[in-house]
Amino acid sequence: MIQKHQTTITPFGLSRTLHIYLPDDWETSGRRYPVLYMFDGHNLFFDQDATYGKCWGLKDYLDRTHTQIIVVGVECNHEGNNRLSEYCPYDVPDDWWGGFDGRGTQYMDWLVGELKPQVDQYFPTLPDRSHTLIGGSSMGGLMSLYALGCYNHVFSRGACLSPSVRLCYPQLWADLEKSSVDPDTRAYISWGSEEVRDKQALAKASADNLALSHLMSQKGADVYPYLNLGGGHNEASWEREIPLFMEYLMEWN
Repeated sequence: MIQKHQTTITPFGLSRTLHIYLPDDWETSGRRYPVLYMFDGHNLFFDQDATYGKCWGLKDYLDRTHTQIIVVGVECNHEGNNRLSEYCPYDVPDDWWGGFDGRGTQYMDWLVGELKPQVDQYFPTLPDRSHTLIGGSSMGGLMSLYALGCYNHVFSRGACLSPSVRLCYPQLWADLEKSSVDPDTRAYISWGSEEVRDKQALAKASADNLALSHLMSQKGADVYPYLNLGGGHNEASWEREIPLFMEYLMEWN
């Protein structure tokens, strides 16, 4: 089932909708569940909520496979460049969409310091690091990779689909390089062959994502880099990856 709740992102003073997936029997099963926090929550479950009229179809997959997990999707800020600002830890110069100030660190501090404790209080979660996951696409993929490195004490696993690393590659690399990554970390990092304009751009995107994958592997993480052949920068392409990253992230020894 899907529940919608309102929350406040206190550092920004803004109300925001949570789109929360819960197993249908969550109130009676007596179980506690891992939690996957995701960006752009409105795009996850229903076409009518999605920005471009096509969602990930994540609810259908979770229902069909009886995956025992809670997914907390936080809706983005739809005004101007505010989504870009909230979903980037670094300031971006004018040559990218007019430039914007990155507020991603403030956002992550809110997510781990306020939102996660609220979710753990009101729902039957497994609140430990081993069962706390993060995921997203595009700017949300960038934030997921950043969180997996720089908030590794909170998140043990992450799905980083089509991460927009080109906006801030040197800064992200520097932060990941100095981060402390637990060896039980799992990182799914993917990019689509049709997201870019030509073969040269695809080679650059592949090199960047593989280098970041190698860096995370050197830090001790188990990394699953994936080139989605034929994949574009859209929800339909990311939907096709759900079985790959969910099975990978949900495998516990």
